[in-house]
Amino acid sequence: MSDADLPRSAAGGDALETARLCARVARDIIRSATSHADVTAVKGRGNVVTATDLAVERAVMTILREHFPEHAILSEETASATPTDGWTWVIDPLDGTKNFSRGIAHFAFTLALCVDGEPVLGLTTHPLLGLEVVAIAGGGCTVDGHRAVLRPCPTVADAVVAMDLGYNADRARRQIELAAHLWPGMQSLRIPGSAALGFAGLAAGWWDLYLHSDLQPWDLAAGLLIVREAGGVVLARDGTPAALASRAVIAGTGTAVRDALARAGELPVT
Repeated sequence: MSDADLPRSAAGGDALETARLCARVARDIIRSATSHADVTAVKGRGNVVTATDLAVERAVMTILREHFPEHAILSEETASATPTDGWTWVIDPLDGTKNFSRGIAHFAFTLALCVDGEPVLGLTTHPLLGLEVVAIAGGGCTVDGHRAVLRPCPTVADAVVAMDLGYNADRARRQIELAAHLWPGMQSLRIPGSAALGFAGLAAGWWDLYLHSDLQPWDLAAGLLIVREAGGVVLARDGTPAALASRAVIAGTGTAVRDALARAGELPVT
């Protein structure tokens, strides 16, 4: 598939053009609020919502409804009743809200276009850095317009490992146990605080493995495609290919991911 094969908008443009328009609008809203994040709600321990999350969501949904009125939209803040069959846009208006709310400059806007639950277009952008990571099914992955391929990394020992904890206490505890089990048999460990940047960071060369155990569809829709089109794999913890509904995944080069899965299997089940 190429961008020419993606569905055309009501205005005659293609889906990638619309995705980039959404990203530009999201960037401008997020940049304007970066120094004064306004927390408006708490969804659970550590899980906050800001006025910026909601403003970006409203603006992006308006664009998508105008350009693709027949498509469904699945977005983090209004997700409960959205089907995922047919053409569906999956959005996280501000991934890494905790970072954003504390003035930590590591967060993202991300969206994907899926058909029957399979992503065919993914875009993740860092609003402050201007980083743009784009993938089209069968068309490869680019970082800031340049073709991206994951760094060779045969084993966990060769890897810079990134890991996020999520909001489920038991799952987070097991992530910490896994990190302790793998340490010091890796190059270093990072906690991004943004799943979208966790996956995009693989394509950008920031790290070699990314692990998360508490994901939602909007966290990984774009990331699934980005990693695959950059030559990597995203596997569920049972070793099968990850899907939109996967909760826990390991992403990176195939050999390193399988090495990590094997080493994770050494931990006792709790």
